[in-house]
Amino acid sequence: MSLRDPNPVNARKPKRVAIVIANPAVSTTTGWPVGFWWSELTHPWFAFTERGYQVEIFSPDGGKCEADALSDPRDPSGYSETDLISLGFISSPKLSVLIDNTRPVSEIDVERFDAIVVAGGQSPMFTYERATGLQQTFVAFHEAGKVAAALCHGTAILRYARRADGTLLAAGKTVTGFANIEEDFADNATWEMGALERGKHLMPWRIEDELKAIGANYVQAGLWRGFAVRDGNLITGQQNFSGAETARAVCEALGG
Repeated sequence: MSLRDPNPVNARKPKRVAIVIANPAVSTTTGWPVGFWWSELTHPWFAFTERGYQVEIFSPDGGKCEADALSDPRDPSGYSETDLISLGFISSPKLSVLIDNTRPVSEIDVERFDAIVVAGGQSPMFTYERATGLQQTFVAFHEAGKVAAALCHGTAILRYARRADGTLLAAGKTVTGFANIEEDFADNATWEMGALERGKHLMPWRIEDELKAIGANYVQAGLWRGFAVRDGNLITGQQNFSGAETARAVCEALGG
């Protein structure tokens, strides 16, 4: 028996969600390759498709994307070895191939979709400043009254996303994203492993600090706790353990 919900919401007119993952890049702080985070793609994908939603995957530039190594359940570190949803996605030839040829964000037709979800990983922190097409598309969803969601370091988009009048979309909004206590934890872990010189940081800037600086009401639920918050049609998730919570908030905003 399939795990798929046999009673999807309005099967004749399914909800459509565009998930955006980051293109591969090289960290300017560590020199390491960086990309998207598997669970921030796969957990929302699972939640949406189980409801009968249609989901398509995009990236700012299109083409083949690469995940951060620690997010891969097969990685020798074992960091994500319990992430069976991601393991199932990766093990499916039909699904894993979708990462090899993502469509560029420029091909997103806002009128065709009900929501956009911007996943995180480390790459957004180094690439989303110049991802002007993604910034504009994210704002277009929000201004059209559609759901605009981002999670973890994908909330980096909120540092740059501006309305047509030049105001920042996140200003005055209640939002979350990767917390300072989580950045501290990640930095300390790399220092203790000897992977990074003590005092050097993984990230070039911090989500919590910058969202507060632009006038957003930043909130978080504590270290590594799954958490998402909705302010109107803007939805944000705290970190890589918040994919399900973010997806649930999107589904609630879409009416089921």
